[in-house]
This record gives sequence, C-alpha cells and structure tokens, in this order.
Amino acid sequence: MSLSRSLTVHSTLLTTHCSLHPPHYSLLTTHYSLLTTHYTPFPLLTLLSLFLLALGRLCYYLLNPSAFEGFFSAPISLYLPGCLRFDLAAFMYLNAVVFLMVILLPRRWRRVTLWTYLILNGAALAMNIADSVYFSYTGRRTTASIFQEFSHDTNLGKVFWTEALNHWYLFVVFFAVMGGTYFAARRAMDILTRRVNNWKARVAMLIILIPAAIVCIRGGIGRDVRPITVSNAYQYVDAAHPTHAALVTNTPFSIIRTIGKSVFHDPKYFSDSELSTIYTPLHTPQDTTALERRNVVILIVESFGREYVGALNEGLEGGRYKGYTPFVDSLARVSLTFDYSFANGRKSIDGMPSILSGIPHFVEPFFLTPAAMNRVGGIAHALAGEGYETAFFHGAENGSMGFEAFAKKSGFAAYHGRTEYKADSRFHGDRDFDGTWAIWDEEFLQYYALTMSSMRQPFLTSVFTASSHHPFVVPERYEKTFVNDRRPLGHGIVTADNPMHRCIRYTDMSLRRFFETARRQPWYENTIFVITADHTNHYDHDVYATDMGLYSATLLFFDPSGRLPRGRSHSIAQQTDIMPTLLSALGYRKPYIAWGKDLLTTPAEETWAVNYNNGIYQYTTPQYFIQHDGHKATAVYAYRQDPLLKRNLLGQVNIAQEERRLKAIIQTYMQRMEKDELLVSSEQ
Repeated sequence: MSLSRSLTVHSTLLTTHCSLHPPHYSLLTTHYSLLTTHYTPFPLLTLLSLFLLALGRLCYYLLNPSAFEGFFSAPISLYLPGCLRFDLAAFMYLNAVVFLMVILLPRRWRRVTLWTYLILNGAALAMNIADSVYFSYTGRRTTASIFQEFSHDTNLGKVFWTEALNHWYLFVVFFAVMGGTYFAARRAMDILTRRVNNWKARVAMLIILIPAAIVCIRGGIGRDVRPITVSNAYQYVDAAHPTHAALVTNTPFSIIRTIGKSVFHDPKYFSDSELSTIYTPLHTPQDTTALERRNVVILIVESFGREYVGALNEGLEGGRYKGYTPFVDSLARVSLTFDYSFANGRKSIDGMPSILSGIPHFVEPFFLTPAAMNRVGGIAHALAGEGYETAFFHGAENGSMGFEAFAKKSGFAAYHGRTEYKADSRFHGDRDFDGTWAIWDEEFLQYYALTMSSMRQPFLTSVFTASSHHPFVVPERYEKTFVNDRRPLGHGIVTADNPMHRCIRYTDMSLRRFFETARRQPWYENTIFVITADHTNHYDHDVYATDMGLYSATLLFFDPSGRLPRGRSHSIAQQTDIMPTLLSALGYRKPYIAWGKDLLTTPAEETWAVNYNNGIYQYTTPQYFIQHDGHKATAVYAYRQDPLLKRNLLGQVNIAQEERRLKAIIQTYMQRMEKDELLVSSEQ
C-alpha cells in the first residue's frame, strides 16, 4: 500500500474519532457535546492524544509492511471501530489522572498538569514507535510480560543503542511531533484550567468525566460488554490474517491491560530432555489412513453441568434421579459417554480455548493473559487446512465476551451472531432477543441448523448457547410449561428449588427441536455431533458441590451413522480431549498441539483430567483426585470410594507417578505459553 494511501486512512481515523461512534458510544457523544460548548480544550487534548496513538499505528505499519499486507485493503468498517475502541481505552487509561489533576488541583499547578500530560502521552508514542521496531522480532504487540522476559538480561543497553542508530529517523519524528504537541497542549491546558475555576465547574466536569472514563475503558456500554482486552482485537481482522490484530490495538493498552497477568513462568521441574519422556502436548497421528471428510458440529451448551442430565447420573438418589433433560437422556443412550467428564475451567471464557483448541485454564483465563496474543491453532485451524468450511455461532451481540475474537483467532472463517440473525428474513430479529444476553436458544438453534444447510460440505461449526443462564428466565410462552419444581433430595426431607432447572428444561427442548430440524437436512447422516458445557452452574447434590464435582460437565459424542462407538466408557474425559478425539475419528494425519488425549484409542486406565481451582491444580486419574499447589501435593482422595472427598489420603498412598505427570503437564503448558509455541511448524 502506498504511503499516501496509508496517510489518508490514518487521517480518516483521526477525523472520525469524534464523528464516527458505534451505537454504544452514544453516551460518550452526549458528554462530548457538553464539553465542546464550555470546555473546548478538553476535546482538543483528547484529539492530541488520539493523534499520537494513530501516529504510532502508522509507524507500526510503515516499519512492518509485509506483516500487514492487505490490512488497509479490507473495508474500513472492519478495522476502524476496533482502532477507535482500543485508542479511546488507552487514551483514558493514560489521561484520567491528568483530568483529575485539572479538576482537583489549583490553577497554579497547571504546569505540573501540563508536563504530566506530555510525559504520559509522549511515553505512549515512544512505546508504540519502539514496539514497531521490536515487532519484527516477536510478531506480536508487546505486553507487560516484557518486564519479566528481560529482567535478567545485561546486554539491553547495547541492543537499544544499536537499534537506535539503525532507526535514528524515528527520534526525529518523535521530538518533532512532541514539540508541536507541547505548544498545542500548553495553550489548551491554560484555557482549561482557567475555566475550571470554581466548585460548580469542577463538579460538572467530574460528572462528565466519570461515565466517559467507564465507557472508554470498558469499550462500550451494556451488560454484555466487558472491559476489552488484547484478545478483542482479533474480531476486527480477517481470520486468515491474525497478525493484523497487532495493528488494531496499541502498545500502551497492551501493556496496561496485561500488568499483573504475566502468569506463565517455566517452573523447571524437569530438564527438556526428561520432560519429553514424561509428557508432551504434541500429537503426531499415524499417517496410515485417509481423512474422512465428515462434518463436525460442536454444541457448547451454557452451564450444562453433568448433574442436570439424568442419563449421566444413574446411581444418584438410589437410581431414582431423572434429571431435567429428557431429550439429551435419549440421545445419550445412543452416544459415547463417560463415567467421569469435566470442564477445564469455571467461566464461559475458559470453555472455548479448552473445547476448540485443547488449551486448559491454568492460573488465569487464556483470554485475559498476554498469551492471548500468541498464535493459536485448534480444530478449526486444522480442518480449514483440509478444505473444510468453518463457522462459529453465538446469539449475543457480536463481539460479546471476546467469543468472536477467539473464534477468528483459532481459525473459524465466519462468525454468526445477533447481527447476522437479525439480517435473516426467515426469523423475527430482535423480537427473539431474551432482553438480557442473546437470542433465545430455540430460535437461534433453528437458525444454526438451517444456516449449516447453506454451507459447503464438509464443514466444521460450533454454537455457544445462552439461555441457561442468569437471570434464569424462559420465553413468556413457556412460563407455565417450564417451572421450578420442588423435589426430595438424598435421604431426608431436603427440597430443591433451583432456578437453573427451568432453563435447562427449556434448552433441552431447544436441542430436541434442533435435532428434529437437523435430521431433515442432507448433511445430517455424515456428521459427528458433540454436546458439552462451557462450565457448570447451580448444584443440588453434595457430590457436585465438591472441588471435583464443581467441574463435572456434560460431554457426549453422537454419530447418527453409528460409525463411532456408543455406550458408556470407563474413561475420564475433559474438554481438552474433544479436539484430539474428533481429529482421530476423522483420520487427521498432521501434528498439532493440545493438552488432551484421544478418547477413542487411549486405554481407560491411562486417561486423566486437569483443572485449576483458586491457586490449586487438580488432577483426576482413574484412582485418585489430587490437589497440588505447584510445589507439592496438598490432598489426595480415592474419589470412587469417597465421592464427597472426606478422607485426605496424603502421605498414605504413593502418587509419585501421578505427581510427576501433573508437573510435566504444567511445565509444558507454561513453556509453550511463554514462548508462543501453541502451533507446530507445519501449522504456522
């Protein structure tokens, strides 16, 4: 792309910072209209800051044009909203203290306030410019982990001066721009501090600043908006070019949002040579079979804990327990299920990496750590390379929860959210919105089934449902159909009135309707279905209230053709096993990374599950449930004989082999996260 085209695009970005706002910035627009009538210098200081951030982005592009080839040829409507969100967030992180100084300090402090503004915003420009050079070595935005990465290096001074000499012109740009910024900011700050000169003006400005800061830092308003993180950048770029996400965000934001989240450090339990003999997440399938070009459908059902499914709890309540899922019960009888099945995390944002990329939750959610900028593979990435059409579906507002960003990052070519649903004339648009989170499960699963019929086979799709969730409501027409009943539990008169039950019944009905529609589609017989949960939710039975039970999630594989095994397996299954098992079933032959196992070929006595619970690693083997603090085991339970985990057997049984395997799993995870090694060379 020519320099003139690049400058034009960045000029457009700057001029639209105040004129182009997504709908959720309407509140911010209102505040700015107030500011421009009385506090004109406020928008001027804002635009100066945004100009410096945009200039840093321009440097990023000009110094690494090959890495971002095709970025500006994409529709401006794709990446510009993302640039705006990240720059506004960085602006507020950097300048909130400046505006508080204007409001709270006497006018005689204006020079201190001015230099605070210049130092903070100058540092932002310096970080972006320096990172534009460093990007050629890392291929990603710098995060707070850089402080750990180079904490013991002694040659940084030499490296810095070498690069400074090679890029001397960047210093010229920096000082020239900051010189101009100084004169503009000095004039604006002088006017602003003169106008904010009494308590009424200070209170008015504070009332304006607080909500504006919240909107900027969160990246929007609304219940489905979380404070944006570095991973959100991926929803604004083409899935085929994940590196482009580095150009959407900015380095100050990337560093600020990852401070305190640099959680991946090699524990060095074993040497590299010894580690490879204990455990590796590298899967190297046998190159003996041809790939079966079968469709794959993965249904991630919100909060679908194992407790709710009667067919998976045949011994509960003395065999009298029926659960709340009559349809899934019937499906489980002709599916592959497991004696024990687990989620790898406790949050929705933990589910997608575990299920779709074989990445468990350790220490912090993957979405919220510096590793979110790592290159990530997954089942979509693998099958897209074999000619599969891929798509991810979630009925919430597009971009919600970071799902769209991770879907694109992990290889899904298309994303279908609330926006796409509303555009489909076969449905009722926002009339089917639940009023809180997303499109109701019943309607969205119908949309999912019918949309797949327009896709080219073979395809891989996944849907993330939403209705079985707080505030625990169902569509009004089902208020009398799905009610919260009360039933006896255990041995006595204890009763349950769990708000999740009505939602689970509604979602089970929605799944039944989905399969009724799917059976009429031409792709049905050639499809492998997976039904699992993102995490568990409210429980009624003590066995599901333990540290082990809190992770007990539904997992079943259903193959209408009958080619996959059916019935109950004695294996221990977890979310991270889904990807290896599906790739095995299809005969995928290339190496890949996943912290899971193939449940079709791994003997039951060699299966295991791992999760992380408030600082403690949990490791389930065929014999024991082990809790470990990263240094030593803290508890061991023979859970089959002691399902309520009452007897800690620590020191009474030999778990040396289990502890050795767990440490190897932790070490391989930390090493690969720290070194950005989630892909093998053939996948990159």
